[in-house]
Amino acid sequence: MMVLSLSATTAGAAPAQRETVESIVAVVNDDVITRTELDNRLRAVKDQLKNRPSPLPPDAVLEKQVLDRMILASLQLQLADHNGIRVDDDTLNHTIERIAEDNKLSLSEFRAVLEKEGYDFATFREDIRREILISRVQQRQVNDRIQVTEQEIDNFLAAQRAQGNTGAEYHLGHILISVPDAASAERIQAARQRAEDVLTRLRSGANFQETAIAVSDGQQALQGGDLGWRKLGELPTLFVDPVSQMKTGDVSGLIRSPSGFHIIKLIDQRNEERHIVTQTHARHILIRTDELTGDDAAQAKLRELRQRIENGADFAELARDFSNDTANADNGGDLGWINPGEMVPTFEEQLNKLATGEISQPFKTGFGWHIVQVLERRRHDNTDTFVRSQARNTIRQRKTEEELQSWLARLRDDAYIENRLATQ
Repeated sequence: MMVLSLSATTAGAAPAQRETVESIVAVVNDDVITRTELDNRLRAVKDQLKNRPSPLPPDAVLEKQVLDRMILASLQLQLADHNGIRVDDDTLNHTIERIAEDNKLSLSEFRAVLEKEGYDFATFREDIRREILISRVQQRQVNDRIQVTEQEIDNFLAAQRAQGNTGAEYHLGHILISVPDAASAERIQAARQRAEDVLTRLRSGANFQETAIAVSDGQQALQGGDLGWRKLGELPTLFVDPVSQMKTGDVSGLIRSPSGFHIIKLIDQRNEERHIVTQTHARHILIRTDELTGDDAAQAKLRELRQRIENGADFAELARDFSNDTANADNGGDLGWINPGEMVPTFEEQLNKLATGEISQPFKTGFGWHIVQVLERRRHDNTDTFVRSQARNTIRQRKTEEELQSWLARLRDDAYIENRLATQ
């Protein structure tokens, strides 16, 4: 079994590990991608895809797809190095531990499974390090620059209501035939003809996933073009009208965007139910640590305050006197009604352990040391708040995906790339 789906974006081994006698399949600015690196990545991708119901495309087609993604990865890793972005060993270790936990394995068990499947653990670690680096580069260059205004949320929800699709979700497949920035009329026409040929094959019964793996330039190509479940607002704007008019199983016509020609398939659709959550009304006392108050002193103070409350002292009064949380100390430490996911994970974990009226033992978060008391719980229809939050996330995701595609295209256009595989 594969316990982790590694993306096909990592560029491969570090330059110092390369043999100079190896053949080079691509030059990317001052970096190179070797035949061995490509072959290793190709094997990993084949392992990921072997359990899919659709057959794999020919090796030459899959090889091109994998190399294209390795080139993009190399460009992003070069940018990370230029900007001094690093991933320390502690961060890397914690990430791998979380991956093991997600697969319900200890770290040693996880390593044993990887090695049994033929993956060198040291190579796996460096692959994950590069994945994190690429994520951080994209975060800095794209994600952090995306802003969503309240007006955009209002407009989005109004448009959804007008279409009658506020709760509808769509499972989509996607194929992109890309067009470079400032492409000539001849290149645009060639891309259009290629896209029309793909569309003809699909409408003649070709398997969508297999075709996406073979021909798509989209980021999800090696996942069969699977975009997963999306609401209309999570889609690029140009997709909204076609999707809203499609039936399950339909394949769209060509959709033109600045990045190229798109084809989408509506795999399935569903409606969303009301969002009911368990809210917790709680209050807390926070003691921050500094050069004068260390961890031991903060814990001791909170244990003392907790004992005083157990002996009859008023929690709210002690919060007003001692809590360092200036946002709610004057209100007796009252946090109001808390929705799932609003607090940091450690705080929420402590809340979930407590019965009504119970006070926690002292615990630490990134804000300092706390004791927290659960006052009451209730089931609450949080649909309106949830929908607005989802709308914000949806708009952000749509903007991010559109900007990421444009940014990657610009990054590639500005680079020196010699794809020797294409000439072989």
